[in-house]
Amino acid sequence: MLFFSRKSQLDKRLRSLESYLQQENPLLVTVMRSYRELDRVARRLGFFDNEESYTRLVPWWPIISVLGTYSSGKSTFINDYIGYKLQMTGNQAVDDKFTVICYSNDNTVHVLPGTALDADPRFPFYRISKEIDHVATGEGQRIDAYLQLKTCPSPVLRGKIFIDSPGFDADEQRTAILRSTSYIIDLSDLVLVFFDARHPESGTMRDTLRHLVEETIHRKDSNKFLYILNQLDVAAREDNAEDVVASWERALAQKGLTAGRFFRIFSKSAAVPIEDPNIRARYEAKRDADMADIDARIRDVSKERAYRIVSALEQHARELQEKLIPRLRTLLHTWRVRVLWFDLIAFSLITLCLGFILWHGGADFLTSLQEDQQRWAWGLGFLLFLLLLGYIHFSIRRRVSQAIVNKMRRHPQGEEHVENLIKAFMYNTRPYRSIMQKDPAGWNQRTQETIRNILNDAADFIQKLNDTFASPSGSKPS
Repeated sequence: MLFFSRKSQLDKRLRSLESYLQQENPLLVTVMRSYRELDRVARRLGFFDNEESYTRLVPWWPIISVLGTYSSGKSTFINDYIGYKLQMTGNQAVDDKFTVICYSNDNTVHVLPGTALDADPRFPFYRISKEIDHVATGEGQRIDAYLQLKTCPSPVLRGKIFIDSPGFDADEQRTAILRSTSYIIDLSDLVLVFFDARHPESGTMRDTLRHLVEETIHRKDSNKFLYILNQLDVAAREDNAEDVVASWERALAQKGLTAGRFFRIFSKSAAVPIEDPNIRARYEAKRDADMADIDARIRDVSKERAYRIVSALEQHARELQEKLIPRLRTLLHTWRVRVLWFDLIAFSLITLCLGFILWHGGADFLTSLQEDQQRWAWGLGFLLFLLLLGYIHFSIRRRVSQAIVNKMRRHPQGEEHVENLIKAFMYNTRPYRSIMQKDPAGWNQRTQETIRNILNDAADFIQKLNDTFASPSGSKPS
């Protein structure tokens, strides 16, 4: 009964998502069907149970993350952009948790606890409590101390999710915050990284620069990062913005950021007065130009989201085919060799023990029996011998598989999807599955053909997206 309950619950969520995508981008409905086909493959192979789905590993709503040091103007930027005083602002750290912001038809702003995000697969941070527990045991139970969800009626939020992050310079909860930040960076379509122009000395935030710059510039998706020097209006009063910008550019260059766009802005609502009209006009013109570019990137995030979803489909299919299956084969080979060696040792010892027994009186005892009794004794002895061998064999199988699983959990060595690998490994070492089968259960021509079709579909989806958003031939996109 639980099987059908979980399956119908997942299907219900996916049907609801399909209904939304049908209105917003029908192509993504077809993409979702390919995701569901990949789910079926993962379940046949034992990697997924019935409540798991690749659709839960990728956000289907565009995500814009706002990161940076405390008091760098992140919350003020969000308030200005959505035209709503939603986030608290100030010169000190005013919020110590991640805030996921989304649209609501209700005119009242609602603030919901982190549990609302941790338990809902439609939002980022789904099951993030487990990620937090990995770095701080027991902290996953305090999910409300790390996350909150805010809803707002601002129309610019329609179809988008903003994530406002806590400042990086606070020591409390720092490890979990950095772990959560890495998590949302992976999920985001656009990452706005804010720096405070009022504090050009970057030595005190060395770890922050390393995490926000040094560890991101070499990513394949590094183009989704926009580095923003905020609150430049303070430097404008001294007319030394060039010195401030140069100082930050040197600091970022030391972390490897030597190319790319560096935006310079300040808030219209919170700016300090700039008395000189010429200086004010120059700075406002620069701010407006950079804000227009930032706004254009935010408006285009739905396009980037579509490409991300298709790319994730291809990535998951290739990962299953090229990484997880070979890794599972290696684990099964290791398990098979160890079991056979232990079987050989155990059977050899048993044979020696039986020989010793027969040599020291066992044979004389059997010959002393009548012919019918001898047949019964030999038959019963052989049956007990087979039962003993079977018990020892399956005990060895179970113990060896558990030892391999324990080692995987103790020493993951950066290996992703450890728990899914463990599920598939245990699925393939079930008692009724022959130890001599080299290929994982479910890995056959049909499964391999399904994955090839999914990869071909992903390539077709990219081409269709290109036809939608671009037209190299000059014809009107369909």
